[in-house]
Amino acid sequence: MQKPPTVQKPIGARVANEILMHFRSQKKSSSDVSLSDYIETGKDGNALSLMDVICTDDDLFEDLSARENAARLHKAMKEVLTDRELLVVQLRYGLGGRKPLTQREVAQQCGISRSYISRIEKKALQKLEAAFRDS
Repeated sequence: MQKPPTVQKPIGARVANEILMHFRSQKKSSSDVSLSDYIETGKDGNALSLMDVICTDDDLFEDLSARENAARLHKAMKEVLTDRELLVVQLRYGLGGRKPLTQREVAQQCGISRSYISRIEKKALQKLEAAFRDS
């Protein structure tokens, strides 16, 4: 038995078919993203890639460390400070969602002198520093 003769497509049709196949293969990977893809130009004029803006393990470690220190600080504040010292520190540094206040503003709110607020704040910070050092 003889094979039927193969009919060759004209060269233009073959090229068109190859181009179509290329575009189809590109469509499959069109949603792929590379960390080295440039997303914009930074303020300094250099290209900024995804790798430059994503969180690194170092950032994650620092974030966990900061959270741990914040928890230790809150615990120490409740354990070693008097109610007045706690109030002064919270008002001065804007803890608990408050806006930080000046010593003068805290003094007015507590009805005592600014210099007394300064002494209370200094003593409270020394207590907290000692608590952190000991733990």
